[in-house]
Amino acid sequence: MSSKIEEIWANRELLKDPGSIEIIQEVINQLDKGQLRVATPPSADSSNWTVNEWVKKAILLYFVSQQMKPEEVGIFSFHDKIPLKTNFQEAKVRVVPPAVARYGSFQAPGVILMPSYVNIGAYVDERTMVDTWATVGSCAQIGKDVHLSGGVGIGGVLEPPQAAPVIVEDGAFIGSRCIVVEGAHIGKRAVLGAGVTITGSSKIIDVTGTKPVEYKGYVPANSVVIPGSYAKQFPAGEFHVPCAIIIGQRKESTDLKTSLNEALRENNVTV
Repeated sequence: MSSKIEEIWANRELLKDPGSIEIIQEVINQLDKGQLRVATPPSADSSNWTVNEWVKKAILLYFVSQQMKPEEVGIFSFHDKIPLKTNFQEAKVRVVPPAVARYGSFQAPGVILMPSYVNIGAYVDERTMVDTWATVGSCAQIGKDVHLSGGVGIGGVLEPPQAAPVIVEDGAFIGSRCIVVEGAHIGKRAVLGAGVTITGSSKIIDVTGTKPVEYKGYVPANSVVIPGSYAKQFPAGEFHVPCAIIIGQRKESTDLKTSLNEALRENNVTV
C-alpha cells in the first residue's frame, strides 16, 4: 500500500478514482485496529524508532478525501470529516463519558480513557491510563502501563510527514498539566513531575552528577524530572528561561508502583 499512497500523494488527481479512496480508507482502518502504526518501535534490526511517512501521508489524504458529516451520539452533536471510534467493549477498552477517540486512533486492551481526547493516528498501548482532560495528539505513540495524569497535553504532528511524533515509552508517569510536544521522546519508566514542559528543543539538564549533562527533547529512561530554569543572556539583560531538570532515577529493584512512590517521595516531586 505504501507505494500507492506515495503515488496518490504525488498526483492528487488520483483522488477522483474510487480505488484510490479505498486504499486510503484501508490504511486508516488498519491504524484504527492497531495493525499499522505511524512510528515503529525499535526492533532487532534497529535501535531507533522509525517514522512511517507514508502512513502520515495517508492520514492527510484521508482528510482531503472525506466530506463533512453530522454525527449524533446521545445528547452530543458533532459535524466533522472523521467519525468517532466504536466497539470499545469488543476492544476491552474502558471509556468514561465524555471521552472522545477519533476513528483511526488505536487503544489496546486494558486502556482506560477518562474524559479525554485521542486524535487520529495516535497509538495507546495496553493498560495505559489517559486521565481526565488529558489529550493525546495526532500520531502520538504511547506505550504500555503509562499514566497520563489530569490535564496532560501530548502534542500531535502530521506535517511535515517526516517529522517524528511524540513518543512516551512503557511505564512512564506524566504528572498533572505536563506538556510534551514537537516530537519529544520520553524514555521508559521516566517520571515527569507536575507542570514539566518538554518540547523538541527543550533543555533537559541532568544535575545528579558532579557536572550537568544536557539533553534536547529527550528524557532518558528512569529519569525523575521537575520544572526548572536557567539564566540566559539577552540584549536587554540576563533572564531565566524554562527547562526541565533530572533530579534522580527510578529504581529497577522495586516494582512499578513502589518505584513510582519512592521516586516521588525521595525526590519531593508533586504529581
